[in-house]
Amino acid sequence: MLTDAIPSPENTVITVVGLGYVGIPLAIEFSKKYKVIGFDISPVKITQLLQSIDTTGEIPSKVITDVLLKSKEELEQSTGFYPTDKVEDIKDSDIYIIAVPTPVNSANRPNLTSLLSATKMVGKLLTKGNTVIYESTTYPGCTEEKCIPLLEKKSNLKCDTDFFVGYSPERINPGDKVNTLTKITKVISGSTEEAAEYINRLYKSIIPAGTYKASSIKVAEAAKVIENAQRDINIAFVNELAKIFNMINIDTTEVLKAAETKWNFLSFKPGLVGGHCIGVDPYYLAHKAAKMGYHPEIILAGRRLNDSMPFYIASEVLKLMVTKEIIINNSSVLVLGITFKENCPDVRNTKVIDVIRQLRKYGVDVSVYDPLAIPEVVEQRYGIKDCNRKPDKTFDGIILAVPHDDFKNFDVKKHLKENSIVYDCKSFLDKEIIDGRL
Repeated sequence: MLTDAIPSPENTVITVVGLGYVGIPLAIEFSKKYKVIGFDISPVKITQLLQSIDTTGEIPSKVITDVLLKSKEELEQSTGFYPTDKVEDIKDSDIYIIAVPTPVNSANRPNLTSLLSATKMVGKLLTKGNTVIYESTTYPGCTEEKCIPLLEKKSNLKCDTDFFVGYSPERINPGDKVNTLTKITKVISGSTEEAAEYINRLYKSIIPAGTYKASSIKVAEAAKVIENAQRDINIAFVNELAKIFNMINIDTTEVLKAAETKWNFLSFKPGLVGGHCIGVDPYYLAHKAAKMGYHPEIILAGRRLNDSMPFYIASEVLKLMVTKEIIINNSSVLVLGITFKENCPDVRNTKVIDVIRQLRKYGVDVSVYDPLAIPEVVEQRYGIKDCNRKPDKTFDGIILAVPHDDFKNFDVKKHLKENSIVYDCKSFLDKEIIDGRL
């Protein structure tokens, strides 16, 4: 049974498994009131956090320093945040929150490797009275069909008798400094009504924006995936409009500005749709639907269209170059931005790389400049070196792929040859200097 109606900060140890864009903000916020252990399998990440460095850019160093504890012994004496990569450090926790990545594989099917690996680890550590909360995005039913049986198997304990499970989907928006963790209503759910109320009170204690108690774990899982699927479909719609209006020779941005004057028009902008959420979550919902014997049409149509945009952009750039009689083979193009979205260092599932690869197929020498991306990560994932190095030459073409604020002061004209082309994927640059845009 859950004996505490409200988790006691003095007696409750919370472990957050996975210290990425979701886990770090969560661990830091909880650590202001509770004893929190942050666990990650990356020794490098733990070393950085012990130095108050968050490479995701979500949490300032001073905020980490204010709650940081350097040893398990310190944690025993005080509330705060202790980062570790040692499994033995987390074995006496009361609450385990799993916030690991849930990507898709090359066939766009759910890759649950990290989720199930974290579940196995926690299962081996479970003792009676523990609570496990999942924050990782997944398809409806995954927690109850995959995770709970695995927890029971590894712990030799029974869910809802010996331990409890909850699901509270993350709503982190990487790079967003306004809509942060504590300012967004938190959806929660539990394996029993008692567990749901316990988890509800836990999150309410750190989130002023409040909570919403879903009727079941499946409902909470479904709510999360449709948030991003809905956005994906809406962006796919305006991407298709951009293709159509380009053929008609109408400026898409001007059309959208006119349409936005109506009170109930939903404002979305065309562009590349990547990242770890919008470009992934619809596939999780589609996977579950297919397992139930239903082939989703709108969801997958939106995904197909958005996945096609890098190739469309590359094609448009090549056409513009031909129009200006630029010889494609051995031409030079500078791509501004390689992260999946603006003002954020995250390059996971970025669709900019598909634009780059497509151009390279035609013999284009592509350079990348992104002041926010982490060079080591970009080189490891995509083989592109020195992405932080500011260019010092001119190019046959420049593509604005990601509208970082830093690019507001970038002198595009300085890097153009006499006959160069400029393509703007996000209507970010001055209209006077561009040759084409979405």
